[in-house]
This record gives sequence, C-alpha cells and structure tokens, in this order.
Amino acid sequence: MEYVNAHGARIPALGFGVFRMSDAEVEAVIGAALDAGFRHFDTAQIYGNEAALGRALKSAGARREDLFLTTKVWVDKYAKGPFAASVDESLEKLGVDRVDLLLLHWPADKVPVAEQVALINEVQAAGRTRFIGVSNQNAAQLRESVAISPAPIVTNQIELHPYIDNAKIVATARELGVAITAYYAMADGAVPKDAVLQKIGAAYGKSAAQVALRWLIQQGFIALSKTANPGRVAENFDVFDFTLSAADMAAIAGLSRPDGRIVSPPDLAPDWDV
Repeated sequence: MEYVNAHGARIPALGFGVFRMSDAEVEAVIGAALDAGFRHFDTAQIYGNEAALGRALKSAGARREDLFLTTKVWVDKYAKGPFAASVDESLEKLGVDRVDLLLLHWPADKVPVAEQVALINEVQAAGRTRFIGVSNQNAAQLRESVAISPAPIVTNQIELHPYIDNAKIVATARELGVAITAYYAMADGAVPKDAVLQKIGAAYGKSAAQVALRWLIQQGFIALSKTANPGRVAENFDVFDFTLSAADMAAIAGLSRPDGRIVSPPDLAPDWDV
C-alpha cells in the first residue's frame, strides 16, 4: 500500500467505497476486500449502509487500529444540533468511537460554507473524528474552508477520472496542502471499456480499470475503488506493482473532455471551476 500524507493524516492511497451498494452487497464483499489488503473504507450517511459496513468489518475480525474509516455528513444535517447528532448516529452504526475522517458531503446552497466548517470543527474538537475534510468543493470554497477552519482540512473528495479536467481545483488543493480523493474513478462504467486504457493496460498485463486507478495514485491522489463482486476485489487492489510511463500518463490525461463531468446534482453542486 502507498499512502498520502496531509496535515498529519496518513491516508491509504487506495480506498474501498460502498456508494450505491445494498447492505447485502456490503456484507458479502467486505471480507474479500480485507483479504485483498484494503484497510481504507469510505461510506456516507446518505448511502444508507454505514451499519452494514460496521457489521461486516466486525464480522470479518478487522482490528480497529488497522482501519482508516471515512464517512460524510449529509446536507440536511447542516445545523447546530442535528449535525452532531447525525455524527453520533453514524458512529453507532459503524460501531466505533470515532471515525478517522469526516467530510462535508456537498457544499449545497442553503448553509454558508463558513457555518458548515464551524459545525464539523465542533465534532472534531469533541473527539468524534481524527481528521476533517470536504467533498465536492470548488477552488474558492476550498480556499475559504482552509482559511477559516481551526483544524486542518486534509482532503477534498471530488469526481476524478480520465474524462474530466479538474486542473484548477487540483492545483488549488496542492497549493493548500490538501489531499485530493478521487471518486467515480471508473466514470460510471466507461473506463473498463475504453480502448485507449485497454491498450495501455495490455502492455503491463493489467486491465483498463487497474490502469485508471494507477493513473490516479501515481499523481498523488487517493483513489476510491468499488465492486460488489468479491471475485473482482483482488484485481482492484493489484495496482502497486507497476508504474505508468510519462507517455502513458499523458495519453490518459488526453482523454479529458469538456463534457466529462458525470455528477452534478442541482442544489448540491457548486459552480464548477472551468
């Protein structure tokens, strides 16, 4: 495993995400993920499967000290009282005293960023999470969050894959010492079928999906992988034994396009950087 360091946080560079997975799928696959080597697990309140993840990790005998657990607070809890209560509920479902990383899930447009940052700092100060971060913020929001937050903002979790150009937010995050966590790395199924990525992978004995994950990790990002198929988990983890050439890295970056963004829900998403 490789790691990304940001403001004292040592985060496994490859995580296992459980977005859009049922309780049954989570409980069926987590054992295989642990066996493959995954120790970084990413969930969220809105996913509805925090409890299933907690049960699966306990059932598999995972040691808490070996895990890096991330969850996210949903936007309807961005208020004093409900925010802290929702985090307590998440901890109870996960079966832990605190998470390693707590994120603001979306900036939305109802609660000012400054108020959101104040809320997440309160639960961090109360010991409910080791580290805090944000998700889906644009460059201006990230600058504001970092500037006003008493505790370091360690990551901004954003959509990132070969088809989207996020150069501005990536540059801003690097300037601020904030790690980038990439979700939707498979671009909703487009990556495994991509001819360019398949050709690059063939030269290394790897799949297109493995190439995309390696491309992210090689840039210093944290990449979230996902599969509900226990038989595919080991493949997702097997990305640390090869290095893409500079030419391959450039070819993959060249796949980006203006309409590459997939996730942009109204009333949740910010004005994206161009």
